[in-house]
Amino acid sequence: MATAQKKRPFQKRQFKKKQHQYSRSNKPDRGSYDDGLVHLDYTALPEDLNAEALKELIESLPKSTRKTKPKKVELKDLQALTIEELIELAQKEKIASPGRLHKDVVWSITIQRFQKHIPVVAEGTVQIVSEGHAFLRFGQFDYMPSFEDVFIPPSVVEEFALLQGMTVRGLLRPNKEGEKLFTLQSVETIDGGPPGDVRTRTPFKELTPLYPEERIILEGAGENPLEMRIVDIVTPVGLGQRGLIVAPPRTGKTVLLQMLARSIVINMPRAHLIVLLVDERPEEVTDFQRTVPGVSHEVISSTFDEPASRHIQVAEMALAKARSMVEAGEDVVILLDSITRLARACNIEAPSNGKLLSGGLEATALQMPKRFFGAARNMEHGGSLTILGTALIETGSKMDEVIFEEFKGTGNMEIVLERRISDRRIFPAIDINRSGTRKEELLFEEEEMRRVWMLRKVLNELDPVEAMEMLIQKMRKTRVNGEFLLSIGS
Repeated sequence: MATAQKKRPFQKRQFKKKQHQYSRSNKPDRGSYDDGLVHLDYTALPEDLNAEALKELIESLPKSTRKTKPKKVELKDLQALTIEELIELAQKEKIASPGRLHKDVVWSITIQRFQKHIPVVAEGTVQIVSEGHAFLRFGQFDYMPSFEDVFIPPSVVEEFALLQGMTVRGLLRPNKEGEKLFTLQSVETIDGGPPGDVRTRTPFKELTPLYPEERIILEGAGENPLEMRIVDIVTPVGLGQRGLIVAPPRTGKTVLLQMLARSIVINMPRAHLIVLLVDERPEEVTDFQRTVPGVSHEVISSTFDEPASRHIQVAEMALAKARSMVEAGEDVVILLDSITRLARACNIEAPSNGKLLSGGLEATALQMPKRFFGAARNMEHGGSLTILGTALIETGSKMDEVIFEEFKGTGNMEIVLERRISDRRIFPAIDINRSGTRKEELLFEEEEMRRVWMLRKVLNELDPVEAMEMLIQKMRKTRVNGEFLLSIGS
């Protein structure tokens, strides 16, 4: 009787099914290796070539470029280009009819990236517009709605517990026919960290506030301006400071803010700087953007020709972003110009309830500006929010005087600019006797503190104009503040 044919083992069939695997006899299977760039016929190889030697040979061959993953494209890089640069890029990539507007050309180039299966990544700040719906807003547009925003589906908002102000980086999905906005498909990072960390971090309101303990050294930046050396001694600034720059018109507050911004960017690079300009002139916005160096800062603005509602929205988004970054343990500095104009905008938008303060100020108008200014604090277990805002006085407006009186005493640092000093063309026009920092002993070394007190005893006896003239004259003889303070004791 004929014996039944013995079945081949199952494990042998498994080896045969996989490409580039080898038989149990340790010899290569008949066939070929082809990755699109290199073709290798196994039958042409020596018969005594074992599997290990063949594996080493295949690994030494050049890899096909088609096997490598395409490099990700940043949406913000396209948004940062001018319309001329975008059109030139579209022509180089042979895109037919890319459009004439900035948003149209960005859209055309991005759609072509999707068609070529090139992943596109977007990074922006979350704004919750309704229950479950959100968008990524971008700093190029002052975090206001634009046609280049990214829609965040409710499923993504719920999955990653996204809140307003979070800085989200994620992958966009290819657009479907008829869609007018980009859509976020997945989240890679939130506030620079893994998405899972969001559920375990402490909310901003539950963090413990402390007095500033780490000082922001302002001197030594760039050409080491004398103005910053004076601020370092008269009103030291720490991480978590809540400072008010009280200034009459034409006393140099804008120039002082620009110097502060440059010094913070250079001397405290780990801090994220936000320059918030509310109800300002457009040329001042451009001046800030061009005079403050580096990329670790952003200038957010709402100029005087914009409606009051936009002033408030821009300020709300800047504050929400800063609070979210502080929750993640980062240090944030906001330079606000000005808190008076922000309060004016809130007064315009406040509902009329019949309760008016002097100067025509609605009783509820200052709630939002106070919430903004009061958010500045140093946190116990890392992270801080520093806010230095300007308050206008002597403008001839009763409302401005009332706004200043409401904020007077709420900060823990004040720089008071004096018109009499600026009229003498002395800068900075700081009234030393009326300026100062609370708990400055936490920011100075013990010996520094002793010599600063000695200096103040001398300057307090003088008229504000004479005091500033004398201080400038003495400090110009030294190069750094340490050298100047040592000269006081001698």
